[in-house]
Amino acid sequence: MTDAISREQRLAALLQLEKRARACADTEGLGFLMVNDTHALAPYRQAALWLPGAGADGRIAALSGLAVPDANAPYTAWLAGLLSRRAADNASGAFSASPDEQAMWAEHLPGHGLLLRLPLDAADGARPRDALLALWRDAPWTGAETAMLGLLADAYAHAWRALAPARTPRGAAAWWSRLRHGRRRTRIWLALGLAAVALLFVPVRQSVLAPAEIVARAPMAVRAPLQGVVDQIAVTPNQAVEKGQLLAALDVRDLEGRLESARQALAVADAELRQNQQQALVDDRSKATLALAQGKRAQAASDMDFYDRAVARAQLRAERAGIVLFDDPADWIGKPVALGERIMMVADPADVELDIHLPVGDAIALPDQAPVRLFLNTAPADPLPATLLRVGYRAAPTADGTMAYRVRARLDDDALAAQPRVGLKGTAKLYGERTPLAGYLLRKPLATLRVWLGM
Repeated sequence: MTDAISREQRLAALLQLEKRARACADTEGLGFLMVNDTHALAPYRQAALWLPGAGADGRIAALSGLAVPDANAPYTAWLAGLLSRRAADNASGAFSASPDEQAMWAEHLPGHGLLLRLPLDAADGARPRDALLALWRDAPWTGAETAMLGLLADAYAHAWRALAPARTPRGAAAWWSRLRHGRRRTRIWLALGLAAVALLFVPVRQSVLAPAEIVARAPMAVRAPLQGVVDQIAVTPNQAVEKGQLLAALDVRDLEGRLESARQALAVADAELRQNQQQALVDDRSKATLALAQGKRAQAASDMDFYDRAVARAQLRAERAGIVLFDDPADWIGKPVALGERIMMVADPADVELDIHLPVGDAIALPDQAPVRLFLNTAPADPLPATLLRVGYRAAPTADGTMAYRVRARLDDDALAAQPRVGLKGTAKLYGERTPLAGYLLRKPLATLRVWLGM
């Protein structure tokens, strides 16, 4: 009855240890369980878990009674060499000290040892690696204990393989090994990889995005005809005007004063000329001053005509029908302007183009009449087609301080039918020549790398 109870207790301990082994979260916790809690199945004084692969003698992964063994300790190094030799000899089961191990063995270990081999790798094409779980105690090991510990060792190895996946061949050998074993998932991934590589050689059209704006194609500039101060702005921005309509006026008070002085000078010159003409009839000496009086009268008339026309030119009128393009009128009223300074523009609202600022870092080769698509901010879902007209030969600074090439494009008839308003902004997509997908994806990284390397 005592042996039967003992066997039942051992069986319960075996099942409990298997359950706890499979519940471990990592190999460190499993190793700690092996060297410490196996005592519930068979009593022992010391236990060690040896793993192959770390150096010539492997390494001691766990020691009973220690949380983390010191790999550089003399005892740990000696014990790793002892178990490495047993692993090389394929030893298992009960073992004892060899003659050259007697001194250290007698000092540190009990007399009777037991080796349990734990195959760590699965058998699917990988060479098995055996770990060793070594147990020592003073009493000899019985056959029943060895059998029960062998079953537990199988459970430990299974749990270890679940936590640390088995090694597989690397490189090309791995692919051939998996293909040889006919794994469907591997063949699928291999096919996807080959398809991805082939996709990199598919020619695609290069494209680039750049800010764009609808501008008038040939606007007429309204410039200051003379130096002065803006007195009145008679129109509002984007207002439709007719030919001859008043747009702006300059302050003419100074001109009117000069015009009045010129009129008075002309009246005096007329009186002097008449007086000289009357005296020339009776006095020969007055004939000599008649030509001088006539010159003064002609100059006075010329001055009056000049100031009269200047007053008329101070009224700026539209020379063509269209819409006026300028900013806030309040910015111009009272502002002094120089001769020829542009105040506003008059443009035909149906005669528009696309003005694009292509950043230097995004510039690509653009063929003649390359297709362009404009995505307006007001209607991003309805792109407008356009055709490339010209590209600036050098980059110029933009309003935000970056360098960009000036690109002009002509809107197609379908886009003009939508009557895009001058001043609308958006993003233009310019299409270049075809290139392999790999070159398209690596264009900017390679350009950045070339700058870093100074190539």
